[in-house]
Amino acid sequence: MSDTSSNSLNHGAKDSSTNTSIVPDIPIEIISEEEMAFIEAAFAATRSCLSSSAIPSICSSSRSFLFQNNARSIQSITILSKRKFPAASAQSEIEDLGDLKLRCAQKKNMAPESSFYLRYRKRSGLYVTDITDTEWCQKQKEFVLLRKQRKVSTKAMKAGIDRHKRKEQEVVKREKVSVESMEDTWAIKFLNFITGANQLLFEGLTRELPVIGFVHGVWIMGIIDEIRMPEAEGETRNPILVDTKTRGSNTLPSEPQRRNGRLQVMLYKLLWDYLVAGKFHSKEFFDFFSLNPNNVLSKDIRTSTALAGFPAQTFDDIVRYFLNTCSMLLPASDQMILRYESQKDDSLLGEVEFAYEADWLKTQMEKNCVEFWVDGKEASFTPEDERWKCRSCQFSSDCPTNAKTSGTSSPVENTTNNIITKEETC
Repeated sequence: MSDTSSNSLNHGAKDSSTNTSIVPDIPIEIISEEEMAFIEAAFAATRSCLSSSAIPSICSSSRSFLFQNNARSIQSITILSKRKFPAASAQSEIEDLGDLKLRCAQKKNMAPESSFYLRYRKRSGLYVTDITDTEWCQKQKEFVLLRKQRKVSTKAMKAGIDRHKRKEQEVVKREKVSVESMEDTWAIKFLNFITGANQLLFEGLTRELPVIGFVHGVWIMGIIDEIRMPEAEGETRNPILVDTKTRGSNTLPSEPQRRNGRLQVMLYKLLWDYLVAGKFHSKEFFDFFSLNPNNVLSKDIRTSTALAGFPAQTFDDIVRYFLNTCSMLLPASDQMILRYESQKDDSLLGEVEFAYEADWLKTQMEKNCVEFWVDGKEASFTPEDERWKCRSCQFSSDCPTNAKTSGTSSPVENTTNNIITKEETC
């Protein structure tokens, strides 16, 4: 990542005497530091807009804007926030679960302490990692929420984050830009999506793509690790979702870890398909996140969009480009991939291809999203045959499932302990 100038863009230059490229024009991608934790350790990362590339702009309402030629990498722009923002990343067969929206609406009229969703995610929505953490162990997630804890960046987790950054830098180059409002922050997320979609369609690969959707009655956000276009001729052109996990040991993970990974990628497909199916409704989005569509974008962002070929003045302009981009895309393939790499040398330990299971995902969403986050159902414990998870849990001595428990049967709020979860596979 190049941070030599936080407010400048590197567009490259040409030797006029030879007409050959000295430094290639580089498309611009915007990435929020706030988003980097989505990658595997609760950070949040985003993508950005292109300033120049060999890619036609698919986000233009007229679909006629062209980017400049000769770029193969993307330049990203990292936000220099001027204020603190709340922290918290064929048609899909999955539709909203019947009365879930009604159940969520009813919850809104209840006291703030009625559900975890309203207590802790009322302003931000859920993240994919919220749901996968809950699937890993609901009781552990309950401890994390009630004790207002932050996850420790263990050695294994740091290795996973570093690997994701290196993989991202293979196709992305970052640059910083200032933001002046929450609308600017969201604009960057949408610009990141537009950039990634362009890169996917014209280069066949993109990484760290932000997605958002209102599914099963709640807003959910995530960052797709990698998306590929099929290479073989004659294959359907539905993009393939890929997620890379790093391993401290040179073995493939246990079934509970693989199951958790499958859930994560299926959730990404759910959100991707939601967007490409045209289900994203701007008004609901503006209302939930308290955003002003007429807010004028910061000068940096307006400049970036102009260089990219789709000049935008207001936040609503960006949302319209985003929606138009979504309409140009196909649903994700039902075949998805989990890759496992060694943390020691980045060598490939194995790739597991698996199929999308709509019914299974629906069951997981009901249990680990609706019941836990919205309905306020009591948190369940890890199954007995998976109690090995407790060895890496900071709360094992307090949890009733531990034979040596001190007698504490429920989490107590506002302590300062830290938690380690799923550190073996990051």
